[in-house]
Amino acid sequence: MGKAYITKKEQEKAVLVGIINHKQSDKQVKEYLDELKFLTDTAGAKTMKVFTQKIDNPNTKTFVGSGKINDIKDYVAENEIDLVIFDDELSPTQLRNIEKVLETRILDRTNLILDIFANRARTAHSKAQVELAQYQYLLPRLTRMWTHLERQRGGIGLRGPGETEIETDRRIIRDKISRLKEQLVKIDKQKATQRKNRGKMMRVALVGYTNVGKSTIMNMLAKSEIFAEDKLFATLDTTVRKVVIENLPFLLSDTVGFIRKLPHSLVESFKSTLDEVRESDILIHVVDISHPNFEDQINTVNETLAEIDKTEKPTYIVFNKIDNYTYIKKDDDDLTERTEENYSLEEMKNHWLAKANNPCVFISALQKQNVEKFRSMLYEKVKEIHIKRYPYNDFLY
Repeated sequence: MGKAYITKKEQEKAVLVGIINHKQSDKQVKEYLDELKFLTDTAGAKTMKVFTQKIDNPNTKTFVGSGKINDIKDYVAENEIDLVIFDDELSPTQLRNIEKVLETRILDRTNLILDIFANRARTAHSKAQVELAQYQYLLPRLTRMWTHLERQRGGIGLRGPGETEIETDRRIIRDKISRLKEQLVKIDKQKATQRKNRGKMMRVALVGYTNVGKSTIMNMLAKSEIFAEDKLFATLDTTVRKVVIENLPFLLSDTVGFIRKLPHSLVESFKSTLDEVRESDILIHVVDISHPNFEDQINTVNETLAEIDKTEKPTYIVFNKIDNYTYIKKDDDDLTERTEENYSLEEMKNHWLAKANNPCVFISALQKQNVEKFRSMLYEKVKEIHIKRYPYNDFLY
């Protein structure tokens, strides 16, 4: 019997494209493109080159100028590039024009994030949410190229007289969107019932930017084995576990991570998943303090939370990954202004302890550093609200 050989799929080669304008500095664009590179890596492609252009506004036809798009075209042809990824959402016109010039597959940031979500979705709920967001993204971008769309028209005679293929495709997608919305309404009702059946236990939700260690903290507190890895959007489905600290039980949920420029269609379709955030009593905002742009990430999360939930609720910051924190010590004779990277961890702690309105704690969930202080803080905060809400249930304490 002959040997069976498994051919390893060759990694796709990608080029990234971003613009620098008056709204964002060179440094910010580098940060955004570094994140785009991480997204590309998470999706399974290898970044070969990054192109940037200083331009006040994106070119309405090709996003970047004609000279730059030709530079990209030459590089794509010479290096057999599989896909070109743009750091902003492209209009349907830009997408068509760029494809014509570069003659390769084109993705924008939104499409890339949707692809990662589609690959990460595990349950019927998250799969339906991602599929809905994908179709909502696809609908305005349909061209005659989309001849591969599934033809489930539901029987003879549904195609109207004189209806073009593109109109049929649009109708198919609109039908799918309607069915997915109906499916999600049913699932949402089931989940709402599940939440009501949880009784009177306090609810705590872990929130934060993607890849800050929420799932690792969940595993540490709940002694569970939630999937956690060093990639973006490792967790899509909200996981809820019962946690007991000392003699106080409460429910802890791990939610999908946020990110800059999160596609609006995803925010919309994932709002039901984020009901855990809305219905929680306490939010634990997890921050990766070792990330050079963690303050920007804090702002992104706060802005997204404000969009999801208008009600004020206790929010406490947990600075995670202190084991990865590094800083560059400035020389005494260096008179330039200190930046964040020049602050020691102790200085950063003092700064945030003074700045934060609510308590914050610094830990390493992976290395179990300072976790007892975190547990103690969490216990006190849950207990505080529990006593106010259920004053006659003080036998717990």
